[in-house]
Amino acid sequence: MSKRLLSIALALPLAGLATAASARDIQAVASFTVLADVVHQVGGKHVKVTSLVGPNGDPHEFEPSPADAKHLKAADVVFVSGEGLEGWMDRLISASGYKGTPVVVSEGIKLHTMEEDGKTVTDPHVWNDPVNVTIWVKNIASALKAADPEDASTFEANAAAYLKTLDAMNAFAHAKIDPIPEDRRKVLTSHDAFGYFGAEYKVTFLSPLGVSTETEASAGDVARLIEQIKSEGVKTFFFENSNDPRLVQQIAKATGAKSGGELYVESLSDKNGPAPTYEKMFRYNVEQLSSAMQKNS
Repeated sequence: MSKRLLSIALALPLAGLATAASARDIQAVASFTVLADVVHQVGGKHVKVTSLVGPNGDPHEFEPSPADAKHLKAADVVFVSGEGLEGWMDRLISASGYKGTPVVVSEGIKLHTMEEDGKTVTDPHVWNDPVNVTIWVKNIASALKAADPEDASTFEANAAAYLKTLDAMNAFAHAKIDPIPEDRRKVLTSHDAFGYFGAEYKVTFLSPLGVSTETEASAGDVARLIEQIKSEGVKTFFFENSNDPRLVQQIAKATGAKSGGELYVESLSDKNGPAPTYEKMFRYNVEQLSSAMQKNS
């Protein structure tokens, strides 16, 4: 064998190894299911996504396990929504030994603040308005391109396609809600997670709890809310798939409001439920809410 052929023969196995290494899927971790789905939409076949909080789980009260620490340590890139949603993440990073810095996908969104227990707090539930999720998509695409430059064009194409999906979701919601008179756009929910949705579609959401399910409603707060619901003619209440329904049931009983069913607010359903993706979750919620608001006097 000539020296040239020998050098080519020796190089071929190395080239194969390089190709295999470059073809490895990016290991991504997302804090909760809604975010995990959006990462999946942008990453496509090149990204394997693990959600720390599972379907129907509460991202406020999540308790990480050793398996979650293992997933985090092995991740090439970690995504969080941020703005106080994942209060447990710093502890998990310390326990896992993860050396990277999570990507905060809500960076760049115009945030809402509210008064809660005498303090000004940031509302972290940005994803309930798909206009905000367009910023998620751009931040996710940038992070994935940095982690895997070879597949940057695929991430860009996936992001562009999903941005069109988000535009269609927003148009769908406006088409459903805009014809309803504004004085009838009032709904009772478990906790205050629809602030961004309410601002975009001019809907008033009444709830016994604040932005976090970890807060507790006082007897005085509940009494004032009951009077407000009666005076404003709210006819329908909703449970949330990831929250305890007992308090909102108590308020509904006192006001005569009727159940409109279950909303998916901070978590997707399992794959057999009505909200296994963010798009299906949003459209399902819009259908439920618009139907309920039409019943208000």
